[in-house]
Amino acid sequence: MTDHLGGAVIPTGFDVPVEPLRCAAHYTGEPGCIAEARAFAARFLQRLRTEWCAVIDSRADGELLLVVSELVTNADQHSSGPYILELEGTDNAVTVAVYDSSVALPRRFPKNPERVGRHGLEIVHALAGEVTVERVPVGKRVCARLPLRA
Repeated sequence: MTDHLGGAVIPTGFDVPVEPLRCAAHYTGEPGCIAEARAFAARFLQRLRTEWCAVIDSRADGELLLVVSELVTNADQHSSGPYILELEGTDNAVTVAVYDSSVALPRRFPKNPERVGRHGLEIVHALAGEVTVERVPVGKRVCARLPLRA
């Protein structure tokens, strides 16, 4: 932000860009990895509250943990190797990115309340403001951006 005083521009210090909070974790696919990923995401949200003074409603807490669970579970079930969970956030939103070694892109099935299973990506799309899937040199990356406030 800049103030103008008699035609002069005075820097206020608020015009410096701020980097988002970023964290990443590597998982092997061993039992317990999904719970570890959820705990990692919960700690990340706490850091956003502390370091960014982010006001995060309880709905966003639960939704972020659910999205992390769904994306990490998909990576765990559909890739033949380790996967990476990357979180990036500000006081407005968190982006969840999961990298895995599978080149097969996830499929979003049509809504069907009678279908057992395969609702993960449907849930992620319902909760996230934006979902992207792309192939990367190691396999694929699935990203979901979630707002922290309604």
